[in-house]
This record gives sequence, structure tokens and C-alpha cells, in this order.
Amino acid sequence: MANPRWKELYKYAACDLADGLLKLHVPGAGFLPDIKPLLHTASIPKPELKKVLAPASTFLMVPKSSMSFPYPAEEAYGTPKSNLPDSRPYADWTEKDTIIVISQPAGQSCAVVGGIMAARMKHLGAQGIVVDGRVRDIVALNETQLPIWSTGTSIIGAGAETKFHARDIAVRIGGTTVEPGDIVMIDPFENGVVAVPQGKVEELLELLPKLVGADEKVIKDVEAGVSVQEAFKKHRR
Repeated sequence: MANPRWKELYKYAACDLADGLLKLHVPGAGFLPDIKPLLHTASIPKPELKKVLAPASTFLMVPKSSMSFPYPAEEAYGTPKSNLPDSRPYADWTEKDTIIVISQPAGQSCAVVGGIMAARMKHLGAQGIVVDGRVRDIVALNETQLPIWSTGTSIIGAGAETKFHARDIAVRIGGTTVEPGDIVMIDPFENGVVAVPQGKVEELLELLPKLVGADEKVIKDVEAGVSVQEAFKKHRR
């Protein structure tokens, strides 16, 4: 269960969270690299630009072969045992008020999220979708008005070379491991996504005021003509 104080992280920026996680020696500093916001479709009203903060729900995809893609891309790490009790599509497992984090095998050409899946996730109460992989149906995705971030796009459906394998397990994105229930921030103002481990929320909230306060003092000094070296020496200890 997520630390009840996690909502207090909202007042900070993704950069602040990453700085704090770096100080706390969290692998990858919580950063989910190369994840970018969805290309906006001009004909669709642009959603309000805002940060989104929510616990993570995780979905793991694994390779499969098809006539068009007979040699599936290998996974970057070992495949855990599937924990799915039935064959329902992953979107039907969406948990309300979570940010969906999806891990797709590296090197694939297909998308793992399209318009149908995104519409279902929105209906079930997802607050955002983060895909370490490709998405498609850009017009339909924009119509959901959800924050949808991914590493790329495609025009090929998921069935070409990937399949849903497990839910609510640890997934790795770059140097960061995201566990179900970790607190994820999608921050369009800093153009980044960060995941805070559940067990680090309290420590991070204790550390952040000091870090942010020190940087504010450094900026004031630098703007007044003080060297960065001297400002760091004075305020960053």
C-alpha cells in the first residue's frame, strides 16, 4: 500500500523528485528515460497542461511471432512467470486512479497501446498511460484527453509481435525499476516522468524542502553575481 503522504509530492517538480532520489541512492534516480508526450493532433482540443501524480499499475508484454514477424525481438531480461488467471485483454485490468506503466520488449515495430485500449483504460479511471514502447491511433489517443507518454509510435497493431504476459509486477525502464504502487509523476513542464519507490516517499518528503530551498538560494546568489562554485559551497552541503 502506498504511503498516505504521497500526494504531497505533487507540489514538487519531476526534477526535484529525481534530485532527491539521487541523494537517496535510488537506482536510476527514478527517471524513466526516453519517454515522450503524445504528439498532439491539431484537430483535437489540446488537453489542459498539468502534472499528474498517482500510484502505478504495471503491465508486462512479451514477444510472440506471427507470419509478418516470424522472429520476435528478444526481451532485455528474463521473463517472469505469468500471473494472469484468464485471457482478458490488459486494459480490462485497469485499476482506477492509477497511472498505467507498460513495458514492451525492446526492438519491436508494433504498438502496444491503441485507441481501443486507451478508451477502455480511461473508462476504468486511469489517470495516465506511460509506455516503454510504441503507441498508435494517435487521433483516437488524443481524443481520450489522457496524458499518454511513450518512447515511439507505430501503425502496426500489438498482435503482430507482442502479447500481454503479466500484471502488477516489477518492470524495468532504463535504470529504474517500477513496482506496482510506486508513485509516478508525469510532468509536462519538465518534460519527464519519474517513479518514486513506495518505501522512499517519507524520506523524500523530508529531504525535498532542504534541497529545493538550497537551490533557490543558489539561484538568487548567482543572479546577484556570485560564482556557481561559491554559491554551491555556501548553500549545498
